[in-house]
Amino acid sequence: MAKQNNKTHFGFKEIDEKDKAGMVRGVFSSVASKYDIMNDVMSFGIHRLWKDAMMDWLSPHTNQKLLDVAGGTGDISFRFIKRAPSAHATVFDMTQGMLDTGKKRAEAEDMSNHLNWVCGDAMSLPFADNSFDVYTISFGIRNVTRPQEALNEAYRVLKPGGRLMVLEFSQIPNPAMQWAYDQYSLNVIPPMGKLIANDADSYQYLVESIRKFPDQDTFLAMIQNAGFSNVKYRNLSMGIACLHSGWRI
Repeated sequence: MAKQNNKTHFGFKEIDEKDKAGMVRGVFSSVASKYDIMNDVMSFGIHRLWKDAMMDWLSPHTNQKLLDVAGGTGDISFRFIKRAPSAHATVFDMTQGMLDTGKKRAEAEDMSNHLNWVCGDAMSLPFADNSFDVYTISFGIRNVTRPQEALNEAYRVLKPGGRLMVLEFSQIPNPAMQWAYDQYSLNVIPPMGKLIANDADSYQYLVESIRKFPDQDTFLAMIQNAGFSNVKYRNLSMGIACLHSGWRI
């Protein structure tokens, strides 16, 4: 009897689990050089305020070791180090092109000595247990094939007393406002992707993946299931995005 493949979603499409990582890698390889510009355009620059809110809640400390998963071009890591100049960040991403873009930015901003860059899979981190003080993942966990496994890995590599923080698009509690936001996302962002990055399909996937991601309370329960304590969330911009925080006690 032929082995049955487990299914997952790629945007609104149902696909075999084994195919998702390669398809997501293709998306981010395609958009890497324009990714930061598109973030500004899609969110009218508001993503910068969300990331500042993330840093405010994290409150980076001297000599902390950060693992920035799905760190892409390094935006979160740069912000972390600017707030704690003696800290060190490992930017971890599945897409080498995103990391290469980030390395160039780090060299331009004279921050290379505080950063290292690792390509790999969030569900199977190549780090020892109890290695990091802080684990962040920003707009990335919805792209992981099995998010629960990524959260389990986050718990494993954090030191006791370590902190998880996730920044991700979420669900607006008001149905009318959610409908309006969906119309903008699905009808405006892919054409923007075509205009700026010459790639409408990748941005179609990205906006569809937002709609498939669990709501705030469901995701909070997933973090708790990974073993984290004192798990809380804060909505940003009425719930368009959300910060989830948890501790390894």
